Amino acid sequence: MGSGTEASHGYWSRRRFVAALGGAATLPVLAACGNSSDSNTARPQEAGTSPVPEGATAPSPPPTPKPSGPRPLYIGTYTSVEGGGTGIGVAAYDPGTGRVTGGDTVTGVADPSYLAVHPDGRTLYAVNERERGTVTAVRLADRKVLGSRPTGGAQPCHLSVHPSGRWLLSADYGSGSVAVHPIEASGGLGERTDEVTHTKPSPGPGQEGPHAHQFITAPGGGHVLAVDLGTDTVYTYRLDDKAGTLTETAQAHTRPGAGPRHLTFHPGGRYAYLANEADDTVAVCSYDPPSGRLTIGEPQSTGSGKGTNYPAQILVTSNGAYAFLANRGDNSIARYAVEADGARLRLLGTVPVEGDFPRQIAFSPDGGLLFAANQRSSTVSVFHVDARSGELRLAGRPLASPVAVCALPL
Repeated sequence: MGSGTEASHGYWSRRRFVAALGGAATLPVLAACGNSSDSNTARPQEAGTSPVPEGATAPSPPPTPKPSGPRPLYIGTYTSVEGGGTGIGVAAYDPGTGRVTGGDTVTGVADPSYLAVHPDGRTLYAVNERERGTVTAVRLADRKVLGSRPTGGAQPCHLSVHPSGRWLLSADYGSGSVAVHPIEASGGLGERTDEVTHTKPSPGPGQEGPHAHQFITAPGGGHVLAVDLGTDTVYTYRLDDKAGTLTETAQAHTRPGAGPRHLTFHPGGRYAYLANEADDTVAVCSYDPPSGRLTIGEPQSTGSGKGTNYPAQILVTSNGAYAFLANRGDNSIARYAVEADGARLRLLGTVPVEGDFPRQIAFSPDGGLLFAANQRSSTVSVFHVDARSGELRLAGRPLASPVAVCALPL
């Protein structure tokens, strides 16, 4: 739950669902999963109080020197909702202090609710989360919009770039489909090379259809995984690196009604962590790289309180020692120690996000900062990440940004 297409299709739009629960203005057609705030109070063992956990995956490496000078921060939003933005927000952050200052906007990009950057850093990609879904490429040197291509589905909510830099992967929430687009030498997008709609298994409890929520590349690059909230399934595909076509090779199923949303891999490549939106849990998954087969473990606590909570995105530090989970509703970031070489998560506690409804979180490139895009408070919070203890420390006041749903620091 927490997502969907339009009411004309028999279920809630993702944005309308949020408005109904959160008291925001009623929205026309798009996206945002979740629920109203429960509490902004820290749980026990909040940041700054936890000792270095025993059994962490690896000791942290020596501190990496911070890059000097301001760095760009791109912010996704909705342009067709009351109080929304006018395109992709452009801000700047200081890698040392974490201070963020507002800036400009890349206009001409409709409802850019999720963002990704090409591995060469020259091109930014955005979904256009509308009923007729498209994906857009923006050249960063001069912020020129290079054009858009249809995904073939409805309401794309996630996209990622294959590590080869040759393919753009996108997930259409409304239609429960995933698509592949070739990336041209200019960074622009070619016509779609494949699209797959999830038809099996049948939708889970409370769902009326498939809802693809994420499409990412597994370690090694040969397999790509699609997380579908509506069918309680993670699909594994083999990606043909020449033709850009998909062949399904495996399915992994959560318990009925879990509503899987986002998956992230441990650096070791043998384990992954899955945030389940509908039942407010997280699960450790084992992964077999040769076959691409994922095995989903038992559900665990997100650290949320008694109110309704919808976990959103989960991240793992580059040294594999800690994981962080965005809790929408509880308005917190859960902190986990990663143990047994990635096979186990141990909840350390939660930290208030200092905003309302953290839709997405992201690390700065050096891992020293964590950014949280808070949809309902229209803010972006920034935290210092302690590499040795996994503690989070707020870096000043959150940045005001209209309906912030994605923060991408470069």
